Amino acid sequence: MFDEPSSYLDVKQRLNAAKVIRSLLSATTYIVVVEHDLSVLDYLSDFICVLYGMPSAYGVVTHPFSINIFLEDKVPTENLRFRDESLTFRLAETADELVENEKLRRFRYPDLIKNMGDFSREIVGGGFTDSEIIVLSGQNGTGKTTFMRMLAGSLPADGNNQIPELNISYKPQKISPKFQGTVRELFLKKIRGMFMFPQFQTDVVKPLQIEPIIDQAVTTLSGGELQRVAIVLALGTPEDIYFIDEPSAYLDSEQRIIAAKVIKKFIFHSKKTAFIVEHDFIMAADLSDRVIVYEGQPSVKAKANKPESLHSGMNKFLRELQITFRRDPTNFRPRINKLDSVKDKEQKDTGNFFFLETEA
Repeated sequence: MFDEPSSYLDVKQRLNAAKVIRSLLSATTYIVVVEHDLSVLDYLSDFICVLYGMPSAYGVVTHPFSINIFLEDKVPTENLRFRDESLTFRLAETADELVENEKLRRFRYPDLIKNMGDFSREIVGGGFTDSEIIVLSGQNGTGKTTFMRMLAGSLPADGNNQIPELNISYKPQKISPKFQGTVRELFLKKIRGMFMFPQFQTDVVKPLQIEPIIDQAVTTLSGGELQRVAIVLALGTPEDIYFIDEPSAYLDSEQRIIAAKVIKKFIFHSKKTAFIVEHDFIMAADLSDRVIVYEGQPSVKAKANKPESLHSGMNKFLRELQITFRRDPTNFRPRINKLDSVKDKEQKDTGNFFFLETEA
């Protein structure tokens, strides 16, 4: 039995862990896994049991089904709805052939170098604009969090090239609750103006289900509750750029999809820019307008490429990992292909590791 084996792992490590877990199967061995990363769950599972109900009140476990039953809103054998609506995924733009108009990139950063001990990092200069989310994709130990710290101004680059001064709201990777008071008191102290704004309540606070924990002490919150509070705090801080490090951590599958929609809607309508580090591939693909791909050897030498389109960026990232994804024809969910399957070999032969078409 494995409880959330993908936690803290990057995409490559998650798939390696999944391969090891599947290798334990035998004629007399069953494997039971709790997993919130839908791509890893898809790769691991032969069947899934859906758990539904009211958190902290009651739960019901269904018979084994295919994974799409969870994404839909009802259990077919029971004629019972357990969600108001089915979960679908944004179909990203595939227009790689369109020439990007760099004049629209209002903010720019130069080529940067940062050496820390024996670890050297190279960052290729790029630009970004309003109402845009850029996802940082790469293995652990390639410098994604360091890049965010450099853009935030808390870590200077080596040499004369430096990041222009930017107004930043930063949600760190690790959340340590120190505030002595309730969630409501924390919001009123840190983000009173936005928290009292009705549109922010509608677009951010209510979808993230903050109301049930609003009067609980911050120090007593679970990991998932803390993560949702941290996302509200980050988005509620009025700045030009939002750095959000691993927003999916501690959230269940449904909360991850909701959090992605909340972040996208907020960034688009507020005309801000977000840089996001995310290892849940489905959430990363659902969030990103463009991608910065990290290459190199972790903790030794790494390079951050300039921002590029979702299709080309994910294709480059998955080529390095030798992993292929296809699109589910019903809900457009990116689905990982089993290693050496017909679809996996077909996509590798054509060089299309990230398949955006909707055919099965």
